[in-house]
Amino acid sequence: MTDISTQPFPPPGPKSELETGNLLTPRFNADGLVTAVAVDAGDNTVVMVAHMNAEALRLTIETGIAHYWSRSRQAIWKKGETSGNMQSVKEIRVDCDQDCVLLKVETAGDGANCHTGRHSCFYRIVETGPDGQTRLVTDAADQPRFDPSAVYGGGA
Repeated sequence: MTDISTQPFPPPGPKSELETGNLLTPRFNADGLVTAVAVDAGDNTVVMVAHMNAEALRLTIETGIAHYWSRSRQAIWKKGETSGNMQSVKEIRVDCDQDCVLLKVETAGDGANCHTGRHSCFYRIVETGPDGQTRLVTDAADQPRFDPSAVYGGGA
């Protein structure tokens, strides 16, 4: 068995191997990233969507703690390192063509996964009002669990 802590992931093979094989061969995009969807391991709520490069995926598999690639900082991001809300990975799945990763996570601390302090980054609902205008309505059930300015300083 290949030690993924020292070896890169093998290159993707033919479609049949991607779809039915037993080898993890992620299909990273031109920027070297795959989409990563994190869901709450308890209730399957989608809590966030981020990206992973090969190193972030390797670290996630190796440590059991979710790591992502921050496109804004251009650096590996260990989720929850600042806020204390680390994501313990309970299961990792890949989609049929291995260009998207699904993480089932348990979130430490106060359970916030969003930098706004909420459980989920998907705390707003798209609705069309009686006037025909589309607007965003905050889900009343997902209130902030911490004050972002206290945790991250002036801005999140």
